[in-house]
Amino acid sequence: MFDFCGKIYGTSRRMTSTVSTSFTLIPNQKYRRSSRRSKPFCNTVDADSESLLSTLGNFKALPLEIFQMVLKYLSVKDISMLSMVSKAISNRLINYISTSSGNRRLLLQDFHNLEISGKREGSCVLEHYRSLGLLLKRCTLLLPTKDRLKYIHKILSEVSCFKLSGCPSPLHCLGLQCYGMFLQTLTAGWDELECHRVFNFLCELSNLPRKVQTVVSSKPGSARKLELRIRLFCRSVLLNHWIHRSDSAFWLTRILKPWPMVNQARLLYIIFGPVSSLNVVPREWLMENNARLLILSGNNICFTFMASKAVNGRAVELARLVVFLALVCEKDLYCMDWAVKMMQKVCKVFSTPGERNNFLQSVENAFAHMIMDMLQSVMSGDRDEEDSSFLNLFHLVNAQANFHKEILYLTMRSTST
Repeated sequence: MFDFCGKIYGTSRRMTSTVSTSFTLIPNQKYRRSSRRSKPFCNTVDADSESLLSTLGNFKALPLEIFQMVLKYLSVKDISMLSMVSKAISNRLINYISTSSGNRRLLLQDFHNLEISGKREGSCVLEHYRSLGLLLKRCTLLLPTKDRLKYIHKILSEVSCFKLSGCPSPLHCLGLQCYGMFLQTLTAGWDELECHRVFNFLCELSNLPRKVQTVVSSKPGSARKLELRIRLFCRSVLLNHWIHRSDSAFWLTRILKPWPMVNQARLLYIIFGPVSSLNVVPREWLMENNARLLILSGNNICFTFMASKAVNGRAVELARLVVFLALVCEKDLYCMDWAVKMMQKVCKVFSTPGERNNFLQSVENAFAHMIMDMLQSVMSGDRDEEDSSFLNLFHLVNAQANFHKEILYLTMRSTST
């Protein structure tokens, strides 16, 4: 019995120890559970490293020097496509552009004597800077506009031909044209506020307002070299490369807006007027060209210019200008009612009915005198190579007929109402 009880007791001791042993394994279970909880953290670390690896792709295995050597075999357009792969790649490209080797590769500076080899070389350089503008536009996409401009200026500041007064022979240099192509590609699609910042940034770098002030406050031709540089900078960098007129009009407005009307007219003349090797403003324009420039300048500038003549008692000059506005509308297929409405608006500037009637009589006299002068030229047989005398007379007679037709329409509409 005792032996039996002892066996039972021993068995119970073994069972107890077995049970106790099973309870002592609970911490191991907790350890296993905690190891399972730490597994996602390990996966996160691995995922981050894998994400970094995936952003660089196979380039992760390459040293930076080898990566930059690979870039030498890619065109600028291909590099700009590569910059869109990931932010890590874009940062590597930004670093590459800032290096001396990247500068030498990307900033071509052979802007002179390209005409000797033909137009192909010049167009290749322009296309290169178009691609470079696209590259820097994509690489700096995530930066604020102010930081983008500072970085780009840091890259381009070494190119002297991109500066307003940097090139010793601007007439034989493609530098400003390349700079304009670069900026047009860079800023295409930007909103007006960002473009305002670009213009202000350019003015600050080039000191353009102070140079314009020097030119418009001096006699025509007295600062002809500076006039020429302002002309080339405004046209080559800001105006010429835009496809749509609205874009060119925006930048032209930025150039003209800070100045009073008389200085705006002078600046327009400098930018778009004729050029010769002796003088920037060699001779007076034909009245027809003046009228065409006024039409293209817009209603506000045109009216302000004509109203100034009306206020200052220059009714005869104003009448001749109205005739040439009608002639340009006839030749260039503009709406003739625009010229009539502009004359009607100018008539309201005159202070007395007598002055207004005198002006209207001067308009009719100007039509009559111009037609007689052209008719006399045709009858005398004085014809140039293009036989333009008879053609000008034809256009002037039609312009007078259509001008008076629009006046009759306007009169009939006002009387019927």
